[in-house]
Amino acid sequence: MKIKSYIYSAIAIIVFLSAKPVITRADAVTDWNEITVNATLVPPGRPGPSNLLDIATVQLAVYDAVQAIERDYKPYCSDIPGASGSPEAAAAQAAHDVLINRFPAQTAALGATLANYFAIHNISVLDAGIPVGATAAACINNLRANDGSFPAGYPAFLGGTEIGVWRPTSPGTSMTAPWLAYVTPLTIKSPSQFRPGPPPDLQSPEYTRAYNEVKSIGAIDSATRTPEQTDMANFWNLNYQAVWNRVARNLSAANVDNISDSSRLFALMNSSMADSVITAWDSKRAYVFWRPITAIRNGDADGNAKTEVDATWSSFIPTPPYPDYTSGANNVSASASRALQLFFGTNEMTVSITTTNTGPTIQDTRVFGKFTDIRDEVVEARIYEGIHFRFADELARRQGEHVAQWAYAHNFQSIEQEMDR
Repeated sequence: MKIKSYIYSAIAIIVFLSAKPVITRADAVTDWNEITVNATLVPPGRPGPSNLLDIATVQLAVYDAVQAIERDYKPYCSDIPGASGSPEAAAAQAAHDVLINRFPAQTAALGATLANYFAIHNISVLDAGIPVGATAAACINNLRANDGSFPAGYPAFLGGTEIGVWRPTSPGTSMTAPWLAYVTPLTIKSPSQFRPGPPPDLQSPEYTRAYNEVKSIGAIDSATRTPEQTDMANFWNLNYQAVWNRVARNLSAANVDNISDSSRLFALMNSSMADSVITAWDSKRAYVFWRPITAIRNGDADGNAKTEVDATWSSFIPTPPYPDYTSGANNVSASASRALQLFFGTNEMTVSITTTNTGPTIQDTRVFGKFTDIRDEVVEARIYEGIHFRFADELARRQGEHVAQWAYAHNFQSIEQEMDR
């Protein structure tokens, strides 16, 4: 990995995540990552966190396009013999071609974006990198053509009314993107590869502790949640896809001095996040465990004398329309932060993050000294928000870390490393 040298004990690497961040350096990978994230958010958008699949698919094509020319790391899908030209042209073309394949309604707008990008960066339409990017994108598009990420007529999933089973908080509202549990992963072997055991029994001490914790501290009118905890809850009620990609863009801009490593960073992090959300949805569909709001309103029916009912209890933020176990936000954040930790080879980086949920927050920007500090905080925040039991957060964190570690160990390896084996 060709990373700029720096001394962590002397230099704090600050990542400014804001509406208009200060970028010290950008390349075609980071430019088109931002274009990609924005394209996936165009109304009506994709349901729930499913646009993580789209972002990851783009980044894999960009990675292959760049590596076809740079040849530092082993390709993911396509090995393109004799590839030449500008890696910037290849990256831009690859991103464009995957995006219009997944979002055909944006074909004209993205075509104009690509033409403008080439003009601004003095890239000739005859650049040899352009067909390289097109070839890389075609391989990824074909590979993911039947991956289940665009199911037609998928049936609604409403859970059940049994004790311990998830049900919609708005009756008749389907679980968001129930098909995510069955999408073909990008790096791991199967959606269930890191599926944990079942959630705690409703009569167990662990469940009792988690129930009473979230009932107290996660209530909309909690008397035990401190102002600082309330602010943390508001802070992490954000767009995780946009946040983590902005973090990666700023880390890359500050610390990566070549497009080859940049392409690897975004492929690793985004494929990890996509596989983590598949992993979370697999667990949700496997166990269909109820959310705190349903559990607490039915606390007199769970067979546990230590879980007192509150028929009017509500969570601090609105409860999302899918089961509790395991937490998608913790899965995704753990995989993203672990992927970055592995890429940079250290846990100790100072990262400053500004929430996308500015308004209700008092502290819009939070500073972390370690990637693990971020993971710790997301676990707590989802409890303060009242939408998860602690065990759903902690197991999701572990799942996300495992997914990133698997992706790092089995994909995007250096060609030199492959030759040495």
